[in-house]
Order: sequence, then structure tokens, then C-alpha cells
Amino acid sequence: MLLVAGCAEQPSSNETLSLTPVAYEALTGWSGAEALSVLSSLRAECRRFATLPPQTHLGGSAPTIPNGSRAGDWAGACGVLATTPDDASSAQRYLQAWFVPYRVEQDAFYSGYYEPQVFGSPTRQGAFQTPLYARPTDLVRARTTAGSWVSGRWQDGRFSPHFSRAEIDQGALAGKGLELAWLRSPEDLFFLQIQGSGRIVMPDGSVMRVGYSGRNGHPYTPIGHVLVENGDLAAHDVTMVNIRNWLAAHPDQARSILEKNANYVFFKRLEGLDAASGAPGALGIGLTPGRSIAIDRNVMPLGVPVWVETRLPDAQGQVGDWRHLVLAQDIGTDIAGPGRADLFTGWGPAAEAVAGGLRESGTMTVLLPRPPA
Repeated sequence: MLLVAGCAEQPSSNETLSLTPVAYEALTGWSGAEALSVLSSLRAECRRFATLPPQTHLGGSAPTIPNGSRAGDWAGACGVLATTPDDASSAQRYLQAWFVPYRVEQDAFYSGYYEPQVFGSPTRQGAFQTPLYARPTDLVRARTTAGSWVSGRWQDGRFSPHFSRAEIDQGALAGKGLELAWLRSPEDLFFLQIQGSGRIVMPDGSVMRVGYSGRNGHPYTPIGHVLVENGDLAAHDVTMVNIRNWLAAHPDQARSILEKNANYVFFKRLEGLDAASGAPGALGIGLTPGRSIAIDRNVMPLGVPVWVETRLPDAQGQVGDWRHLVLAQDIGTDIAGPGRADLFTGWGPAAEAVAGGLRESGTMTVLLPRPPA
């Protein structure tokens, strides 16, 4: 590990997760259908855990998490799952026998993310003038003296962030053979970077799947905050849709606004993915719309089922109660603290509209596996 000075890439919360055991009867809307909805993905998680050393840490802290923070903690639940039939009643009996519900005492807050679908070209032509870059060869990750991870490069014996967004826009990476594709606009690139993965529809109708491959190490500055400070948007109007609309309506200012966020994300091609599932999450498993969430791994283990009670907007912006079982299969750089989660809504315009409008409070109940014995 390289020990260098710098700032952490991901936020962390000093607040300790507070859990209280509850009965399944306390979960409004709990049913066999909900249990069955995650069984296939849970099986995929178990196959993943079986490849890991038993002491592999999945997240959370041992004093707070009674069980489930190590890969070996799942041996019992995963062993029984292998012989559990795929029907609603069997799935419900299985989860109630092998997982204990714990209510997160902190208030929950939910936002959404999606897999953008944009148009692109394998070559620079016509309207396709914005490059989508692969990870530069000199971009590395290292540990700070405080133990946090940072990204950057070594230059003249010193470690510092890689080129900023403005420097890259000015051509710092041009001609290095890093272009994976060319997009129609800087806004398409920016929202692809915000979400961390996406689908690029080529002129011949083929689709290139791309996923996160690294970041330049500069701090992330929310563009919504910049627009509010400039008086361009009211704070209550800051949504992904409104930000995109503002950028599209002000092409002469869009680049300078986007460059206020020096943070820059690089991508890699994702091969062999099922078109019916999302990009792989932190466990390497394809995300499922409405059934996968991103959490803070500092406070909660990856893989655990989570019962969500909140309100969700539809594609038309109408908000209604939403109570469902999901799986903690991903992490996010702005997801920090107990009760904080990002719901994966899928891909395409409808998924973008739902994710962009989701900012709701609610409750969260985590289902922790019982010990193997």
C-alpha cells in the first residue's frame, strides 16, 4: 500500500448504526411474493460469497452488526437456500427462519440512481464530439497516512490528483487512445459520470455497456449547489431533470458550470452482460431495478436484504407509498451514514425520471442472516 497525504474519496459518517430487533409482523406489506422477488439475486450473492475467504469483511462493524458482516457468516443461510423451492410460501418461510429483522433507529433517507441510455459513436463524427475516456494508465489508487483511499498520479516524486475536468476538456488526454466512444453532449457525459455506468446506443443500433473504472481524485462539487449559488435555480427545484434542462437551455454556459466540478470519472467496456439486468454492483452481480440499493458499507454489510418503507414518484411525478424488499448490492460516493440508501431504478427515460425525483424519508429494516450453527 502506498502511504500518501490527501483527502478521502468517499464520505464517511461518524454516526453509529443503531438496530432494534422487530417481528416480521411489524413490516407493513410483508409477504411471500416479496420474499420470492429477491431469491434469485440472493442465490447469486451466495455463489459470490462461496468464492471468498470466510473472514472477508462485507461491511459494517462487528459490535453493531450481530451477524452477516463476514462472508463466512452466510454459510448456514446460503446452504439452506440451495434447497429452497422457488415459490412464495417457501421463500417466505426460508427468510423468516434464516434472517432476523432489525429496525434501523435512525430516520431513513432514500434517493435514486439509474443506468443512463445515451447515443454515441465509435468514432468522432457529426454531432458526436464529446469523448468518453477510459482510465489513464498513470491513474492509481493509494492509502493516505490516515488510512483513506485516494486516486491520482505520481508526478516529480509527489502524489497529486490527476487532470481536472477543465484540463481534460481542454485536451489533456486527447490523442492518447483512451476514447471508448464519442457522445452527443457534455451533459450526456456528465450524467453518465454521475451514475457510474450506462448504455450507449450506436448509429447501427448496437449497444455498448460501460461501467466505472476510476476517478481523477479531485473533490466532487454538486452542480445543483453551483446553480443555486448563482441564482439560476431555486434550492427546491434542484433535480436531475431540472439541471439537465438548464444545461441544455444554456449551451454557452454549460461547460463552465460543469467544470466547477473538477471531479472526473473514467469508464471501461462491460462485456457479456444480460440486457435485462443493470450493470454489476459492488458485489459483481447485475443490479435489479427496484430490488437493488446502494448503501454505506462503513455501517451496513453488502448483500443483506433490506425492507424499505418510503414514498416513490412514478415517471409522471406522482408520489405514492412504496414498501418492498431489496438487497444491498452497491455502494455510492455520496451515500453516507445509517439509514441512507440509493434505489436503483433501471435504465431509460422512465428510470431517469423516477431516480431524479426520488428524495424521500422513511424507515429501514435490515434482515441479518443467522449464524451458521
